[in-house]
Amino acid sequence: MGLFDDRKKHENGKTGVPVWFMRQAGRYHSHYQGIKKSSDFMSMCKTPKLACEVTMGPIEEFDFDAAILFSDLLFPLELMGLGLEYSPGPKLSRHFDGPDKIGSLTSNQDAQTYYQFQKEACVLLRKALPQEKTLLGFVGAPWTLYTYAVDGGHSGSLINPKKGFYDGRWSHFCDVLFEDLMTEMDLQVQGGANGMCLFDTAAGECTQEDYTQYIVPQIKKIAKEFKKRNPDTKLIYYSKFTHVEYLRTLEEENIDVLGVDWRHNLPNVLKEFSKDYMIQGNFDPAHLHLPWNILEEKLSHWWQQMQKSEADLSRWICGLGHGVLQHTPEENVKKTVQYIHNNFHY
Repeated sequence: MGLFDDRKKHENGKTGVPVWFMRQAGRYHSHYQGIKKSSDFMSMCKTPKLACEVTMGPIEEFDFDAAILFSDLLFPLELMGLGLEYSPGPKLSRHFDGPDKIGSLTSNQDAQTYYQFQKEACVLLRKALPQEKTLLGFVGAPWTLYTYAVDGGHSGSLINPKKGFYDGRWSHFCDVLFEDLMTEMDLQVQGGANGMCLFDTAAGECTQEDYTQYIVPQIKKIAKEFKKRNPDTKLIYYSKFTHVEYLRTLEEENIDVLGVDWRHNLPNVLKEFSKDYMIQGNFDPAHLHLPWNILEEKLSHWWQQMQKSEADLSRWICGLGHGVLQHTPEENVKKTVQYIHNNFHY
């Protein structure tokens, strides 16, 4: 698929940098809002036809090079019996907020049955997508899911989740999560996903020492098992708020792509890590809110810096440092993708 192997050749004989954005199908998009008028978020995720329709919107309108399954990373918490609902944001009816809760946290449904909606959506998407477009599945990484299970989110100091490293909650949560998460990933691949995204948006909230000691072993465990089961499917790991020292601790041959946020110097990341991974990132999503003339200047400057760096641009997937933000002007998304397709050639 185009993101990883058969990149688009242009009339000038050069190769184009592929592009997709996290949250490219979301609240900023009138296509999404139109569907939501007669539905709700949970139904849009769990009804394969609706999930396919939402996912295809930005592909058809903005021509991204990859579609990413419209779903939510928190569904494993519903499977654990934590009472997930959206009103409008995610809410849990109970939390894994103390060591006394360890005995009550279990997988309360059959994951093979529960996650069929994601597999069926992927089947529909693979049929709807042009052959040259990549289909990406996605799941939440253990630490990010765990912070939601404990605190209901990952803002603030995360005192209680971090205490869980030492009182048994973290290890128990990961043990309960592991096989069901692998099943979720497997079913998306069986449905037709060419790549799998493992999103760790809370990763950088930890010290590097805690990240290395507690989080990295779980990422490695998942990556190794995923590749054992799905050797031909690319695995993308994205971490937010991390810096280069965190990336150095991964050293994981089963990860194919590292996604980085806008705090990183992208050329330096490419130079250091592109021999082991492809790199995705890392335009600041806030810049998509700027007037087009300023946004265009920033995109032009960004591309000039990438060209001057002498980094291996064949190892780069263009994207944002996080997801498209709510209220982002749709026209800016469309013009940005067009600008990248028209100008980011090497």
